[in-house]
Amino acid sequence: MGSVRWAFLCGSWTPSRAEWLLAARCVQREEKDRIGQFVFAKDAKSAMVGSDSGGVWSFNLSHQGDYAVLAADQGVQVGVDIMKTTMPGSKSVPEFFRIMTRQFTAYEWGIIQSAGSEHQQLAAVYRHWALKESFIKAIGTGLGLDLQRVEFHLSSEPLTQNQPLRQTKMHLDEEEKEDWIFEESLLDVDHHVAVALGPTDKPDSPPRPSSLPPPTTFTLLSFSDLTASASPLTEEDPTYWDSFKTKAEGPQRQRETHTSRQAAVSD
Repeated sequence: MGSVRWAFLCGSWTPSRAEWLLAARCVQREEKDRIGQFVFAKDAKSAMVGSDSGGVWSFNLSHQGDYAVLAADQGVQVGVDIMKTTMPGSKSVPEFFRIMTRQFTAYEWGIIQSAGSEHQQLAAVYRHWALKESFIKAIGTGLGLDLQRVEFHLSSEPLTQNQPLRQTKMHLDEEEKEDWIFEESLLDVDHHVAVALGPTDKPDSPPRPSSLPPPTTFTLLSFSDLTASASPLTEEDPTYWDSFKTKAEGPQRQRETHTSRQAAVSD
């Protein structure tokens, strides 16, 4: 089973005119138009990176916080989600937890509330959330799945940067699903990534081997890495750069993102 794990640091990417116009030429016209409609530059950059990094295997994309990520594997269902641990903006932490209560089981809330400080509890919420979203995206269910049916039992090993873990288990309707694998990574101290790998996605696919290679670490790519093998599809459009330059980087007031299932699934 081959694996690809890519990450791109959108938060610090300030594209030049040449980079932005090249990226725009390498996506389908409809996607280019969709990206151009984003109000804020940070959202346009994340969407552009996701569009330019698609592969030929089963793959899934996510962008939130400062990164866009891609996970790709051969012959299995794949879902990926990234979450940045941030304070809930205009909401207090207790109010944020109250809103999120119905998304987690009693067991999961016990783990979250025993995590320690308020920041550690927030990190535990986002970690569980990324795991659930990675599963939802792998199976393509979207809003149709009651998240309390899905319960995660975390690895006892602490998460560290550049050392993906694969010990976390999922229970669906109180039954452990041994045919699902979850890989967890920290891109940095604030960004948690979960990758869901399901059963083989084709009837004639060979079964997953009993002994798997170690999980693949996310590789941080540069813009030139992303576009190295890309082929321009359209002519250069100078007005596309002019439009991008008028966009503010983000909203003036930092707002909480990914606190609703709709926002998370839309990645």
